Amino acid sequence: MSTMFTEPEERVALREAVRKLAGTYGREYVEKQAREGGKTTELWNEMGRNGFLGVNLPEEYGGGGGGMGDLAAVLEEAAAAGAPLLMMVVSPAIVGSIIARCGTEEQKKHWIPQIASGEVTAAFGITEADAGSNAHNITTTASRDGDEWVINGQKTFISGVDEAQVILIVSRTEDAKTGKLKPALFMVPTDAPGFSKQVIPMAWKAPEKQFTLFLDNVRVPADALVGDEDGGLWQLFAGLNPERIMGAAMSCGLGRYALEKAVTYAKERSVWKDAPIGAHQGIQHPLAKAKIELEQARLLWQKAAALYDAGDDFGAGEYANMAKYAGGEVSCTITDVAVHTHGGNGMTEEYGLANLLVAARLGRIAPVSREMILNFVAMHSLGLPKSY
Repeated sequence: MSTMFTEPEERVALREAVRKLAGTYGREYVEKQAREGGKTTELWNEMGRNGFLGVNLPEEYGGGGGGMGDLAAVLEEAAAAGAPLLMMVVSPAIVGSIIARCGTEEQKKHWIPQIASGEVTAAFGITEADAGSNAHNITTTASRDGDEWVINGQKTFISGVDEAQVILIVSRTEDAKTGKLKPALFMVPTDAPGFSKQVIPMAWKAPEKQFTLFLDNVRVPADALVGDEDGGLWQLFAGLNPERIMGAAMSCGLGRYALEKAVTYAKERSVWKDAPIGAHQGIQHPLAKAKIELEQARLLWQKAAALYDAGDDFGAGEYANMAKYAGGEVSCTITDVAVHTHGGNGMTEEYGLANLLVAARLGRIAPVSREMILNFVAMHSLGLPKSY
C-alpha cells in the first residue's frame, strides 16, 4: 500500500505542459478579451492542437484516451495560470462524455474528433427560467414528424452559444410533459431555422457570454437524438457528473491563482519595520487556512474523477457534488482573502483580482446551487428524509 498520494507521471507532465501553454496567455489576455468583447479563440485552438481539449475522450475517435481526471487537471492548470476556459466544462466534459457513453457509432465518429480538436465547440442547454434547479419542470418538448424531430421551448443562462456550432438540448418528448423527467437529448446546430439567442448582460466580465435561447419549431433529423428517448436520467448524468467535477477543478484553479498572487504580494509588501506584511499572523493565518481548504477541495474532485473513470456513477455523483461544493466555497474564500491581503490595491484593475470575486461566486451557484448539493448529501449520503 502506498504511503502517499501522487498523480500518475503522465498527468503530472500533462499539468506542466498545460501550465506552460496557458501561462503564455495568462490573466491579462483573458481580462483584455473580456473588456473588449473578444474571445479566447487563440488559446482554445492551441489547446486543441496540443490534444488538451479532448484528453478524456476515446482514443479510437480522435481523443486522448485518458479520463475525467486528466481533463479536470487540464482545466485546473489553465485556471491556475489565470486563463480558465469555461467551455471546457461544456464541450468535451458534458457533451463529449454524453456522446462517448450514449451516442451511436456514427455520432461518435462524427462529433468526438471535432470536439477533441476544438474544431467544434458544443454548448449545453438544460436550464429554464421556470424550472431553475428543478430539472423535472423542464417544458422544452420534442415531437416526432416523420423522419424529423420538432423542438419547441426556451432555455436560459446557457454559456458560450455565440462560440458554439452545435448545442446539446435537453428536452422531454411531447407525451411526457408531466411526471418524472425522461430527458431526450438532441444535437441542434446553432444556425438551425427557428433557433435564436439573446445575450444576458452579466456583472461578471468574461469572454464567455450567457444567453437565453428560443426554439420555435426547430427541426432536426432523427439521428440528432443522442441516446434513447426513454433512456432515463443516467444519460443526462453521464454529462452532469463531469460538469460538477470540472466546475470544482476550475474553482480550485482560480483559487490557486488568487492564492499565489496574495502570497507573492504578502512577501513583497512592507509597511512596518521593514518586515513584509506576510510576517504577521493577521495575514499569514487566513492564507494558510485557505491553502488547507484548497487542498481538501482538490482531493475531493480527484476522488470524484477517479470514481467516474472507474464506472461508479453513483459514487462519482456523491463526490462530484461534494467537490463542487468545496471548490466553490474555497474559491470564494481565497479570492476574498487575496483582495484583503492587497488592501486597496486588490480592488484595482492593475492587480486583476476584483473581477475574480464575482467569477469565484459562480462556483457557489452554477451548475447547481450549494443548497441543492446539501440536500443531495443529506438525503443520499446521510440517509435523511427528502426536504424538498
